[in-house]
Amino acid sequence: MNMIVEVDEKSGFCFGVDLAVKKAEEEILKSGKVYCLGQIVHNDMEVKRLEDMGMITINHEQLKTLKDVTVLIRAHGEPPETYEIAEKNNIQIIDASCPIVLKFQKRVIKAHLEDDSQNQVVIYGEKNHPEVIGLSGQIGYQAIIIEKEEDLDQLDLNKPVKLFSQTTKPASSYKKIAASLSDKMLTLNENASLKVNNTTCGQVSGRDQNLIEFSKNHNVVIFVGGKKSSNAKTLYELCKGVNDRTYFISEIEDLKTEWFKQDDTVGVCGATSTPRWLMDKAKEAIEKHIN
Repeated sequence: MNMIVEVDEKSGFCFGVDLAVKKAEEEILKSGKVYCLGQIVHNDMEVKRLEDMGMITINHEQLKTLKDVTVLIRAHGEPPETYEIAEKNNIQIIDASCPIVLKFQKRVIKAHLEDDSQNQVVIYGEKNHPEVIGLSGQIGYQAIIIEKEEDLDQLDLNKPVKLFSQTTKPASSYKKIAASLSDKMLTLNENASLKVNNTTCGQVSGRDQNLIEFSKNHNVVIFVGGKKSSNAKTLYELCKGVNDRTYFISEIEDLKTEWFKQDDTVGVCGATSTPRWLMDKAKEAIEKHIN
């Protein structure tokens, strides 16, 4: 085979994840280790690399048992009680919360404080996603979480709604949810109050069109992403939608020779949680073992 293999220059860590990883590396180099609250990024290979350096991943129950240590808060952000536990246990916090998420948290708090007792703060996102948990936690978990259009039925459509979206959700799907909600509310009441807040991350949602074009321009697309990453699943489906020969891998061993034909052009791309070094390794493996 004689294939041309190209790595998408616009794929890989978003600003928030890149910042968190760099802060973790800096602390490990300085003190030899750092605790990280939750998986720093939804990519097992990158987590293993950092843990081999000295990062220790902990959960929220383990946080309560630690004292006098340094803990990194990842890009997803955290609810207020996490900071309260840290202060109580003399834990030094390295806050790597994404600046975009922190601004979002303040907007949710403001929307809640403007509550006239009728108002509903609604977040379009995954109930168990750490960012959504952190957001809802800002207002005592009183936000209503919407994962799909059918979930809109749990809202009181006669009451005002302030709608937000998890930052990593596709802008297109958020737009559909907002339009559906608007239609439902206006059908019941032409004076219905709905405020749609633009909280999807432009850096993330802006990758959609780039990946569509990238996928069209290659015979085969190898999408590199973590199995736990919702962003990876979404972007993979986007690529698959325009190129049937799109394949998802989490590690190099997932590659299969039968995916490729002679003289194929191959594009390697990934999610906002995919490290560049892993995409480069995929490119090298394809060139070395399949050419």
